[in-house]
Amino acid sequence: MFSNYLIGLREGLEASLVVCILIAYLVKTDRRDALKPIWAGIGVAVALAFGFGCALEFGSQELTFQAQEALGGSLSILAVCLVTWMVFWMRRTARHLKSELHGRLDAALAMGTGALVATAFLAVGREGLETALFVWASVHAASDGTPRPLLGVALGLLTAILLGWLFYRGALRINLAKFFTWTGGMLVVVAAGVLAYGFHDLQEADFLPGLTDKAFDISGAIPPDSWYGTLLKGVFNFQPDPTTLQVAVWLLYLVPTLALFLAPARTTAPAPAPDKA
Repeated sequence: MFSNYLIGLREGLEASLVVCILIAYLVKTDRRDALKPIWAGIGVAVALAFGFGCALEFGSQELTFQAQEALGGSLSILAVCLVTWMVFWMRRTARHLKSELHGRLDAALAMGTGALVATAFLAVGREGLETALFVWASVHAASDGTPRPLLGVALGLLTAILLGWLFYRGALRINLAKFFTWTGGMLVVVAAGVLAYGFHDLQEADFLPGLTDKAFDISGAIPPDSWYGTLLKGVFNFQPDPTTLQVAVWLLYLVPTLALFLAPARTTAPAPAPDKA
């Protein structure tokens, strides 16, 4: 449940910040007449993300078991790729996000209502589609037959909306760079579990070999149905009897990705001044 809460919080907060920046800029520049197109674009983006998530969930139920596992594994890998790109992109551009959105909004204001709707839709829609895909993959990986994974996502999104509103009102100030660094690092850990589970799905679909080749089996020490087994699965997508391929994929993704993400950002050295004649 915690991993799904983290996904909802992190992804939802990014979308909330985008909305806050757009709305605050229009209010500050006394362009309240443009608020309706912006909210219309945001509404369409949210509806699209929700519809995409529903299509993934209900559409996959009509497939055979093998096709479900193949689809789940493929989308899990795609979701991890998108989320990995997202956390690195946010780490690199977070400090410039506000000025970038202001520039797009100025251009849209000059073009008219349709451009405003499109600007809001594109700014929020990308976050929404990424969130829907990764949430579906994570819930699919951590599913334990209870609504707890979805409850965790919902609580994370509600927390993100509340934090966004507090930011907009000026009632809350935190170091966003540190926040996105810590949550991004934890999200990489969650993504590693989703990726390993995705490869396991492909093994169950007979797309990849090695389903019976277990790296280890500690089900006796950590029963999957115990409270601590459920906790480990909910937080880290932990499996007490993973295949060798799952463990290899988990390590090959987690170690270099986390090292690169947490490495200090490189600063470009200033060019040396030309020698004076």
